[in-house]
Formats: sequence, C-alpha cells, structure tokens
Amino acid sequence: MEIMDENYFHLLQLSNEDYSCSQLLMQMALDDMGRQNAELVRSMGGLVAGIGHCGRICGALTSGACLISYFAGKGSPDEVEDSRVNEMIAELVSWFGETFTPKYGGINCNDLLDNDYEANHLKRCPEILLATNKKVQQLLTDAGYDIYTGKLES
Repeated sequence: MEIMDENYFHLLQLSNEDYSCSQLLMQMALDDMGRQNAELVRSMGGLVAGIGHCGRICGALTSGACLISYFAGKGSPDEVEDSRVNEMIAELVSWFGETFTPKYGGINCNDLLDNDYEANHLKRCPEILLATNKKVQQLLTDAGYDIYTGKLES
C-alpha cells in the first residue's frame, strides 16, 4: 500500500502533535472541514490502543465508526439519524476484518500489533489508519456526504 500521500503527511503532522490513533481520524476529518472541536477529539482518546490501551478493538476501527456517526448520526433533538448509518458501520467492520485479519490475525489492537504495542505501532498503525480513513471516506461519499462540508448532498 502506497502511503506517502497528502493524508499520510497530515497523519504524520498530527502524530507529531501527540494525537493518538483514535483521535487522528476525527481530527483529520475536522481539519478537512475547517472545524475545531477539542471536546470531541479529547473524547476520542478513550478509544486509543484498543479502548484505553486494553488491546481490544482497534482504535482506527472504533474511530472510523464514530466518524461515520459524526456525519450520519443524530446529534440534536431536531436532527434525524440517516437510516443507513448502521449499515455503513457494519460495512466498515466487515471490510476491516477482511482486510486486516488475514495479515495480522484479528481486529483487536493486540492482534494487529502482535501483542507488542511499543515495537509495532509505528510500523503498522499508519497503514491501518490511512486505509480505514480511505474506506470511511468512500462509504460516506457513496452515501452522498460531502466530506469537506459534512453535509448530505441532495
């Protein structure tokens, strides 16, 4: 997978600012839309390294699901959740498992990093994050969302 593109450099910049895996996808999307939301980005930190460094479900996957919901979910009493939100998340989860389980043995952080976060996160996480970001963007655009405005196109 070729990762040396604009998204790679954006990811690298945010990584150098000490954002965690689960925060990176959300911050990248917010940056693309020209928005700031420190509280949201902070809350995404709870998903890092398999939910609070517990090695469970990968932060890229859970963050990707949150990002889909950010665009398509219900955020206030006057909003209506997109009826396709859970379908998009299910497709992301399925794709993630099909993509990374054969290569790394599962969808949990411990599997993806061979139970050695320190030795492997810098080697494997950029690929996983960038591929997940690309898939989330594809799911959203296929559903009619403009990933630069956050709006559903008519």
